[in-house]
Amino acid sequence: MMFTKNDKVSLRMAEPNDAENIYRWENDMQVWRDSETRVPFSMRQIEQFLLDNNDLVSERQLRLIVEDAKNRATVGCIDIYDYDEFNLRAGIGVMIDEKYRGQGYAKNAIKLLSDYCFNTLLLNQIYVLVLATNVESMLLFESLGFERCGVRKQWYKTADGYIDQVEYQYINKK
Repeated sequence: MMFTKNDKVSLRMAEPNDAENIYRWENDMQVWRDSETRVPFSMRQIEQFLLDNNDLVSERQLRLIVEDAKNRATVGCIDIYDYDEFNLRAGIGVMIDEKYRGQGYAKNAIKLLSDYCFNTLLLNQIYVLVLATNVESMLLFESLGFERCGVRKQWYKTADGYIDQVEYQYINKK
């Protein structure tokens, strides 16, 4: 069932039948660096998360599926994490399947999720953490009005050395 949509994308709750896509995305070593993943997930772990733990209040995180609004193709997912209902803030993250990147899906999904965060959850701010090597993501969030607010030096260790992590935040101006 659709959660929210615009002309380009719709967001909906992740369901057990999304497990195969999520399993593939979570275990894609090409995106591990950006998601700070170090070990693979089993299908059972993914299925268990979808059955029991995709709850914003109790687990402080929520995963939504991003679909093409016209043909309903699953193009990625978007998350709210580190939800803090006392300080009214949360982190967000987006992952678009490689074959759908560069087509505006992430930008539209972030706009919808931001609207939900500010107008339904009544958050004061959302933030995102981006590795300094992920220039596309930094430009995306900057284009949406996220402000760079800090750099964590030598934050992520790789075989070639350390990478800085850039923090962006968007404060609700309403």
